[in-house]
Amino acid sequence: QESLYGFRYILRHPSLLGLQLTFLFLNLIGYVGNTVRAPYLLARSGNNEATLATVQSMLAVGGIMGGLLLSLWGGPKRRIHGVLQGMISISFVGSILLGVGQDILIWSVAAFGFGLIMPLLNGSNQAIWQAKVAPDIQGRVFAARRVIAQVTIPLAMLIAGPLADQVFEPAMMPDGALAPVFGGLVGVGAGAGMGLMLVISGVLGMFVGLGGYAFTVVRNAEDLLPDHVYAGSEQKA
Repeated sequence: QESLYGFRYILRHPSLLGLQLTFLFLNLIGYVGNTVRAPYLLARSGNNEATLATVQSMLAVGGIMGGLLLSLWGGPKRRIHGVLQGMISISFVGSILLGVGQDILIWSVAAFGFGLIMPLLNGSNQAIWQAKVAPDIQGRVFAARRVIAQVTIPLAMLIAGPLADQVFEPAMMPDGALAPVFGGLVGVGAGAGMGLMLVISGVLGMFVGLGGYAFTVVRNAEDLLPDHVYAGSEQKA
């Protein structure tokens, strides 16, 4: 009953459910691309481990800078813009730009941007939930929230490898079926198929962020949900 309480609470609040479904779809799409990021960089760089290490380091530096920026700035006044625009931005910079990049400079910029935006996105979302859910039930509600948002991540990881090995990589070889169509965008040869996966992941991720604006319960979540000081706990509900 304690575990199920969090799910029932979210189901009773369409704006909270809408927010988490948005993250569910973003994680499903995004982690297909994220899973192939390291093998993509190795394949495109001729298995250059220093290139992979540099790009991964820039991702970490971006994350630190994003955390500092959030601490100093506090994020956008309308938190939902930080969430949805963060989804759009992170999909473009962290997936599309990475996928079309052909050298370490572009990859490093993409990784840094991904790391920089992620704390702003997650911080804005966290601020909404902490403002709208009473402190005495946040543990149960936030646990359910994490399950809803992240339940698709293992599935994304599971399908990413076969998609790369069996579908996209062969299709983006010089004589592959998709090479004439997308070769000018991501190149051809080793790693090009995974680059195309990153681009597709980014485009779909941007649509998820834009789609959030299409639904009133998500777009106006901060207005539709009362702050917890007025809403109080729903423990007895």
